[in-house]
Amino acid sequence: QVQVAESGGGLVQAGGSLRLSCAASGRTYVSYHTGWFRQAPGKEREFVAGIRWTASSTYYADSVKGRFTISRDNAKKTVYLQMNSLKPEDTAVYYCAAKYSTAPVDRMSEYDYWGQGTQVTVSS
Repeated sequence: QVQVAESGGGLVQAGGSLRLSCAASGRTYVSYHTGWFRQAPGKEREFVAGIRWTASSTYYADSVKGRFTISRDNAKKTVYLQMNSLKPEDTAVYYCAAKYSTAPVDRMSEYDYWGQGTQVTVSS
C-alpha cells in the first residue's frame, strides 16, 4: 500500500496563492494515481483535481479550472496542487488520495489511501 501526507495549507487573502504538497511513501514503485479532494464545513467531500501516474492526463473540477494546477514529480514521490486566485469559497480541508486502479480519477470511491488533510482558509 501507499501512504500519503499533505502539507502547505494555511491562511491566505482572497486573490492569493498557496501550493499544497502530497508526499507518498510505501509501495510507490507501483504506478499509482493521485487526486485532491476538499471538504468544507457542512458540505460533502468533493473532487478538486486528479493526475495519472504518467502525468499525461490531468483533470479538474469546473470550480477550479484555470486557477488550480496539479502536477507530480515521481522522483520526489510528490504531487503538488498550485492554487491561484483563491476565493473564500475555496476554504476547506484539502485531502490527498492515492489509488492503483485505472478508474476515472474523479471517482472518490476508487481511492484506497487518504491523507489526514490540510486546512486552507481564504479570507475575504
